[in-house]
Amino acid sequence: MIQALIGPITGLLDKFIEDKDQKAKLAHELATMSERHAQEIAKGQIEVNKQEAASRSAFVAGWRPFIGWTCGIALAWHFVLLPVTYFLVVLSGEDIPPLPTFDMDSLMTILLGMLGLGGLRTFEKFKGVSK
Repeated sequence: MIQALIGPITGLLDKFIEDKDQKAKLAHELATMSERHAQEIAKGQIEVNKQEAASRSAFVAGWRPFIGWTCGIALAWHFVLLPVTYFLVVLSGEDIPPLPTFDMDSLMTILLGMLGLGGLRTFEKFKGVSK
């Protein structure tokens, strides 16, 4: 949303500021404002992640493994077990009711996010930060 506002605001600088150097400096500040904000949010999330990983409570530190296992089971069902089940039932000559499927777009969004965090978790384990 901030990126969409930067262009029009930068265009307004031409109307109100005469000095080209001042205008360029302000345009640069506006352009980097959202990036700096995003970096601050990421730093805050990293600190939260560190606190969660250091916790001994399964309800605090265990939610990532739970989501990982849930995604893994859903992927195994969708890509391995469901097709094999259909194949075996059709091969046996039986009729099969529709089996449950998952919203793979949402699942992949969660899984890819978890895999990104999983790389950081592996790094923490190599550094001896995690349990």
